[in-house]
Amino acid sequence: MKVKKLFKGLLSSAILTGLMATFVQSAKAEPPPITKEEMEKASKIYFDRCAGCHGMLRKGATGPALTPENLKKRGLNTEAIESFIYYGTPGGMPDWGRQGVLSKEEINLLARFLQHEPPPPPLLSWEKIKESWKVYVPVEERVKKPQNKNWRNFFGVILRDVGKVAIIDGTTKKLVSIVDTGFAVHILRTSASGRYMYSIGRDGKATVIDLWMKKPSKVAEIKVCYDARSIDTSKYKGYEDKYAVVGCYWPPSFVILDGETLKPITRHATSDYYYDTKDFVREARVASIVASHYDPSWVLNIKEAGQVWLVDYSKVDKGSIKIDMIDAERYLHDGGWDLSKRYFLVAANMRNKIVVIDTKDKELEAIVEVGTKPHPGRGANISHPKYGPIWCTGHIGENRIACIGTDPKNHPQYAWKVVKWIKLPGEGGGNLFVKTHPNSKYLLADRPLNPNPDLQRSIFVYDKYSFKLVKTLKIPEKYKKVRAVHEEFNKDGTEFWISVWGKKNQPTAILVYDAKTLKLKKEISGDWIRTPTGKFNVYNTMKDIY
Repeated sequence: MKVKKLFKGLLSSAILTGLMATFVQSAKAEPPPITKEEMEKASKIYFDRCAGCHGMLRKGATGPALTPENLKKRGLNTEAIESFIYYGTPGGMPDWGRQGVLSKEEINLLARFLQHEPPPPPLLSWEKIKESWKVYVPVEERVKKPQNKNWRNFFGVILRDVGKVAIIDGTTKKLVSIVDTGFAVHILRTSASGRYMYSIGRDGKATVIDLWMKKPSKVAEIKVCYDARSIDTSKYKGYEDKYAVVGCYWPPSFVILDGETLKPITRHATSDYYYDTKDFVREARVASIVASHYDPSWVLNIKEAGQVWLVDYSKVDKGSIKIDMIDAERYLHDGGWDLSKRYFLVAANMRNKIVVIDTKDKELEAIVEVGTKPHPGRGANISHPKYGPIWCTGHIGENRIACIGTDPKNHPQYAWKVVKWIKLPGEGGGNLFVKTHPNSKYLLADRPLNPNPDLQRSIFVYDKYSFKLVKTLKIPEKYKKVRAVHEEFNKDGTEFWISVWGKKNQPTAILVYDAKTLKLKKEISGDWIRTPTGKFNVYNTMKDIY
C-alpha cells in the first residue's frame, strides 16, 4: 500500500500535505459506524494516549484539533487517520502502531471514533475528592529521622504504564522500594526538605512518598481530578512542606492540599479567556507548576489561555488566594528556572516561543522566538564563559537545540536572545529532554519521539562550552523496539541515568553512565522495570538543579 510505504520513511511536511489531499472526503459523508461499547472503549484509549496533546474536547493544543469538522476539512478518512496513528509524524506524534502500543484493531477503532463528536467528559465533585483522600501513616506516627544514609541521592523512577514508582539508591544502585501510585505518572517532585516525594498520575491521583522510611512508601493519596500533569509544594522560607498544589487538565483547575497529609483545602477553576482573542476557552488546563524562590507563591502555566498565574498561598488557611495573571503566549507547556532562579522560562510550543517571567517583579520579561514546538522539560542551565548564564531547550518539531542568554544585568547584549543553535544529527525532531549538571561538562539530548528507530534509541552528548557533538550513546541491541528517554544526573554530577522505554509487557533497564568517561558502568535491570520514563534525583529536584 502506497500510504504505508510513505510513512515508513521520515515524512516531510510536503508529503503530509500530499497525503491529506489524497484522502479528500466529502463534507456530507456520514462518519463510520461505531457501537456504544466501542465508543466507550475508544474514549478510554483516547484519554490514555491522545488527550494530553489534543485536549479532552479534541479542540487541539500541542497537537492539532481532532474534531470531525477539522478532520473533514483536512480531507482525512479512516484509512489516512489509521496511518497517522500507526506511523506517527516527524513533528513529534508517537508511532503508536509501529511501537506495538496500539493494535491494528485499536487503531481502527480510534480512527472511527475521531470522526464522531466527542462525548462530554465528566466533572468531579468536591465530595468525591474528599472521599478519595486516604492517610496511610499519620504524621505523628512517621519516623523522626532518615532511615537510609543515601536518601538525598535516591532516584524516583516512573514505571509509567504499570502505575508504580520505583525508589532506587543512587549510590548503591539497589532497588529500595516500589510504590503503587496513579496511572501513567507524569512527574515526581520533592518537598523543600526533600523528605517527601510527590507523584501525579494521568488519572489525577496524587501520592506522597516518605523517603525517610526504611522502605519508602506512600503515606497519603488523593484523586483531585480525572486528568492531571503537574504537582509541586510550598518551598518559600517558613512554608516548607506545608502545602501542595495539583494542576488539572480535566476538569481545568488547580487544587491546594495539605503538604504532609494531602488533605484537600480548596480548588479554583482555570477556564478563562484566550489572552489574545479574549474568547472563552473551557479547556484552559494547568500545564506545569514551579514554586517561586522570591515569595510564597506558585507559578502556574495556563496552557490554552496563554497566561501565567502567580498564585500566592500565604493566606490559604484564611480562605484567601491572590492571583497575579500575566498575559503571555499560547500554548504554554513545560519549563524551568534560569541559574539565578529569578526568571522562569516556559515553552509556548504552538507559537514556537519561549516565555520569560520575572517572578521578583511579577511581570512578563520577554518572549523569545525559538524552533518548532519547543519542549524543554525543565531545560538545561549552563554558565558559559562567553555568553554568561544560558538556558537551553530542545524541540519536538525540529532537530535543533536553542540556548538563550538569561543575564540582563551582567550580559545584557545576550539577554533573551538565542545565542547558540545546536544541530542534532538526522532529520526530524522528537527531542523531549535536554539536561546537564554544574559538575558536568556535557549537555545531553534524547530523541524518543523521532520516527527513526535508530534516533529513538540514541542519546546525543555535546560539550556544553564548545557545543560540539562529543559522542552518540546507543541503547544495547539486546533491548528490542525501545527508546532512550529522560537523562538525569546523580547528586554530585558524576554519572547520569537513562531510561530504556519499552512496552508494558517488556522488562527493560535503567542505564547508568560515567559522566566523565561516558562509558556504561551499570545496567539496573529486573522483571520489575516496565515502561521506565522519568527519573528524578531527590537532591537535584529539591534544589532545582538541571
